[in-house]
This record gives sequence, structure tokens and C-alpha cells, in this order.
Amino acid sequence: MFVFLSKFLPNFIYPVGLTFILLTLALILRNKKRLRNGLIIFALLLIYLSGNRWVAMSLARSLEWRYFPPAEFLDTRVAVLLSGGTESMQYPRTMVELNSAGDRVLYAANLYKQGKIDTILLTGGYIPWAGSERLSPAEEMKEILVLMGVPESAMWIEPDSLNTYENALFSAEILRDHDVDTVLLITSAMHMPRSVPLFEAQGITVIPAPADYTVTQQGWEALWSSSFESILTGLVPSSGNIALTTNVMKEYIGMAVYSLQGWMK
Repeated sequence: MFVFLSKFLPNFIYPVGLTFILLTLALILRNKKRLRNGLIIFALLLIYLSGNRWVAMSLARSLEWRYFPPAEFLDTRVAVLLSGGTESMQYPRTMVELNSAGDRVLYAANLYKQGKIDTILLTGGYIPWAGSERLSPAEEMKEILVLMGVPESAMWIEPDSLNTYENALFSAEILRDHDVDTVLLITSAMHMPRSVPLFEAQGITVIPAPADYTVTQQGWEALWSSSFESILTGLVPSSGNIALTTNVMKEYIGMAVYSLQGWMK
């Protein structure tokens, strides 16, 4: 139930869900002109700010730039790869596919091919109510990695975790069974500030290895020295910027909830 509520309830405070609630209330309270107008103005302001390029990119940067890829990998031979970067093989797809977070899977394969790591622990389970039946995301990542030339013998599978806390909890059990206490942690840069403390709370020494950056150095500098046309375009709310703001809110809410649960170090 906790997993369901943690994924369902935040929808009502994300920009789209909250705007829906505000506009619904405005319709219900249409006879109270001042309150109705206030709700509509609040909804419009919410969509404008969350859909604004500078707001969305600044929020993303506040998470993504906390950790950067390691300059050297020393003797860390095991990596933990968090799920979330794959889409299941369902008709008309002909294979497991990567989504917008799939760079984390590509990064793991690249590190293995470069000889930086020997073993990849794939963690992530199938949530029954989240869609039609599928392989666990851990097994889906395995299919992609095998396709990229990573041998099955180089992978450990954790197919039962339903959220990031369980990723850390169940992965730590496997790592302890193999006498591993230090790992590279591979996930999206935005997800790293929530993931690192969870693994550290399990007694695992973490070397962050983020991928899937939204905000790059060049992009950030260009954001503040844009042309008139680019500025004008950025001021208009877009679905992409709203989605980015929503993803940032998801991470901050997750960190708050996990902290209240006492799960983060």
C-alpha cells in the first residue's frame, strides 16, 4: 500500500494534477467571483512557472549537479544499476526498448566494455498495478546489456524491489552475500541525490556514477545568453518543461518522504 500511495498521491501536487484541482474548484465555486478568480490566477501562474524553461532547468540543475561522474574508478569492480530506463516488449514493440532514462543502461555497458567494472548488479521489480504483465525491469536491463555484449555471467539480478528504498535494501543483501561493501552506483543524475543516501544507510560505500544529464555546462551557459527568439520561445510554457519540473518535484518529494521514514542516511 505504501508503494501505491507514494506513487499515486503526489500526482495531486504535481503541476498538471494541481492545476486540474484548482480549475475544478474554480468551476465548483463559480458563484464566488473573488475566490474563483484567485484559483484561476493561481492555476495559470503554476502552469507558467512550471513550464518556463529557466525555472525547469534551474530546478533540474539543483539536483543533477550535486554529483558528477568519477574522474577515476580505482578498484571498484561492482556497479549497481538502478532500473527505470527500459520499456517492456509489448506489441507492436519487437524487443525491450530504452526510454528517456536509458542512458544509465548505456553508461553501465560502456563502463563494462572499458574494463572499469567486472560485475553489474541490476535492481528493479515489476509493479503489478502499474501496467500489463512484463518482465522485471532488472531482467529487461539484462536483455539490453546482453545485446550490447555484456555476458550474463557478469550480471547479478535483483528482481523484486518496487521503489528506490527497496533497490537499496535488497541490493545490499546481495552485495553482503558476495562480501562487497563498495560499489559504483549508476542511475540518472537527477535521481542520484535520493539514491546515494539510501544505499549509504544500508552500510554500502557509494561512488556515484551518474548519467542521463538534462543540464550540461554548455546548455546552462547558453540558457543565460540566448537570442531574442530563444528567450521568447522559452517564456512560453511547454509540456517538456512541465514534465521536467514534475520529475524534479518527484525527487524532492521522495527525499522528504524517505527522510521522514528514517530510510536515508
